[in-house]
Amino acid sequence: MLELQDISLKINGKEILKKINIHFEKNKIYALVGPNGAGKSTLAYVIMGLDGYRNIEGDIIFEGKSIKNLSIDERAKRGITLAWQEPARYEGLTVEKYLLVSAKKKDKEELKKALETVGLNADYLKRALDKTLSGGERKKIELASILLMKPKLVMLDEPDSGIDIASLNNIFKVIKLLKEEGITVILITHSLAVLKQAEDAILMCNGIVVEKGSKEKIVPYFEKKCIPCPYKKAGEGYEC
Repeated sequence: MLELQDISLKINGKEILKKINIHFEKNKIYALVGPNGAGKSTLAYVIMGLDGYRNIEGDIIFEGKSIKNLSIDERAKRGITLAWQEPARYEGLTVEKYLLVSAKKKDKEELKKALETVGLNADYLKRALDKTLSGGERKKIELASILLMKPKLVMLDEPDSGIDIASLNNIFKVIKLLKEEGITVILITHSLAVLKQAEDAILMCNGIVVEKGSKEKIVPYFEKKCIPCPYKKAGEGYEC
């Protein structure tokens, strides 16, 4: 479904991504892991086509066609979406109106069903999408919007961020449901629990891909064991 070919990116003269080559298959769950500053979120921004992240070397192939020169709106229309680590607030907009914007089926019962799936009741439809909602509540609402949107590819940046332990099972349920809907999911994460929801994984460090394959190959990273890469200095607490 998605192929990244020799993706490199410089920002203010600094090389952030270096010759990234990854292939993502349709209807699979991937985990993208690595330390802070590894380039995980940057790679997601490149795929989404955000401003400041489009002046790349290499190519992005989505469903057999290059999307390198497409705007963020054009990529969204093709079925690519990104859920932020810190979901946005929309002052003056109700949750119901927010969900209706993304929903393919403009049906109130479908909105209620999506909210219930992420662990929220129908009363949230009347709530304002503002600072009265916690970060965890806004994240759940964003996931509900993705369920209603039915994209082809979704990238979830730290999907467990701001979520209490009791709600994690709801988040994992949504991830599995997205796969059941035929959606390719990329989980950007620092969490072993989130990694375990994936089928395959990619480990990044200093803007390069260090390892990729089955999620089991990446587990040693979470056990504080450095996976060999061209950089001698491991993260704090890691064994090399």
